[in-house]
Amino acid sequence: MKLSDQMEKDRQTSKPAVQGKAGPPDTSDSDDAWARLDLSAGEITRRFHARAMMERRDAGDFVRIGLKDKVWGDLYHHAVTARWSVFALSVILTYLTINVVFALLYAAGPAHFTGLGSNRLLSLFFFSVQTLSTVGYGGMMPSGVYANSIVSLEVFFGMMLTALVTGVVFARFARPRAQLEFSRNVLVTTEGAVSSLCVRVVNMRLNVILAMDVEVALSRLVVSEDGHLVRRFDQLGLVQSHVPELRFGFILEHIIKPDSLLHDVALSELERKDAELIVTVTGVDKALGQTVFASETYRFDQVRRNCRFVDMMSSRPDGRITVDYSRLHDVENVAS
Repeated sequence: MKLSDQMEKDRQTSKPAVQGKAGPPDTSDSDDAWARLDLSAGEITRRFHARAMMERRDAGDFVRIGLKDKVWGDLYHHAVTARWSVFALSVILTYLTINVVFALLYAAGPAHFTGLGSNRLLSLFFFSVQTLSTVGYGGMMPSGVYANSIVSLEVFFGMMLTALVTGVVFARFARPRAQLEFSRNVLVTTEGAVSSLCVRVVNMRLNVILAMDVEVALSRLVVSEDGHLVRRFDQLGLVQSHVPELRFGFILEHIIKPDSLLHDVALSELERKDAELIVTVTGVDKALGQTVFASETYRFDQVRRNCRFVDMMSSRPDGRITVDYSRLHDVENVAS
């Protein structure tokens, strides 16, 4: 029985179906493994759901024990991956701290400066700002070995800081990002005796992505031979997993054949195993010459039956082609 037919049967009967044996053998999820668990159905379901909730939490919801976050040893990675608000605040605080430190160093020998105002510490702070940025308005001037030594140190420090911050800001802007959009739903279309699972991916930039490779994996929680719940990933074969160039849009299609992992599988069984479809795309941005990537995850409650995607492209009377990106998520029903 095809996945599309089985979905309809699940909706009508609300009874879990038994997984067929037509696909590759799933030894880690065999009846023997489940029997060795010696757990009630309720306890098994609770463990599955607890594991699924744990995996879906954000990184900040976890407390990692025995792992030290080496901020100073991996400062560049933290600077590039931090949120813009955190990065900007860190740069501002660092900038103010450096100027305050040098102002205090200058304050240790105020007699070595000319043109100090009534508020010496504030004047020295602004002098540090001018020196760090190598502006040098000339209102204040250092004199003596001590003051000139601190000024030389701050000028050198300012050049290094400017170079580092400039490099990090450039790296943050230059990080390769693929403006790829995925369809909101996964479609299961049955035409004739063939059922296929489809996802649409669209290039939202006015450029071309070359040598695009696509993978679709079925992620499930299964019971291992030793009775533990583990996350398993199985790749689903596509009609075309390599696309020479993506200019507008492309529909990824997996044929649900007898050897497919989705053949004769009940929707209730997939939901019980907290199954998901993970789509990953990798390609080369033609304009930048950089490798870009994107991914999307679908739950099986996002699967729509007996539908197909509406065509995004149409011809104009003047012979030109129109690509309507607003139709990315639009679908139309087909006869079952």
